[in-house]
Amino acid sequence: MVRIFFDRIKAALSAGDKVEIRGFGSFTLKKYKGYIGRNPKTGETVEVKPKQLPVFRTGKDLRSRVNQ
Repeated sequence: MVRIFFDRIKAALSAGDKVEIRGFGSFTLKKYKGYIGRNPKTGETVEVKPKQLPVFRTGKDLRSRVNQ
């Protein structure tokens, strides 16, 4: 059941959807633009491609229970 649950979340995020579990939290994608970076070891400039990262934000109920 847990594997199915996380597979559904991964599929929804891959499709660009937001997943919200009332009272627990929500999963969204944060999009980052590409940029020119620097390799700290060599000092060489490198191109960092655009990317998307999953982000979890806790729900109000979970936050209040944890902080009691």
